[in-house]
Amino acid sequence: MPEICPICGLPKELCVCEEIAKQEQQIKIYTSRRRFGKLMTVIKGINSSDIELTELCKILKSKCACGGTVKKGKIELQGHHIKKVKDILINMGYSKEMIT
Repeated sequence: MPEICPICGLPKELCVCEEIAKQEQQIKIYTSRRRFGKLMTVIKGINSSDIELTELCKILKSKCACGGTVKKGKIELQGHHIKKVKDILINMGYSKEMIT
């Protein structure tokens, strides 16, 4: 007997909880200056209980060809990558209207 998801009630293979969570995220993307005048792109507002931030950070780092980390519930990427990150998140299924 397949395992049942406690949230949506569907079998684990058909679970849609992560897709629903992606549509409901209010994401803010901005840059900030760090030491020595370096720019850092910060992605804030993704709920870490619904979506694995380390996996998302790994995908963003490989697509943007930069370094980065997850700190205090935010993803930090080295460099100015606002447009790239927004396009990548939209292609991954996040709502375009919820990304600012």
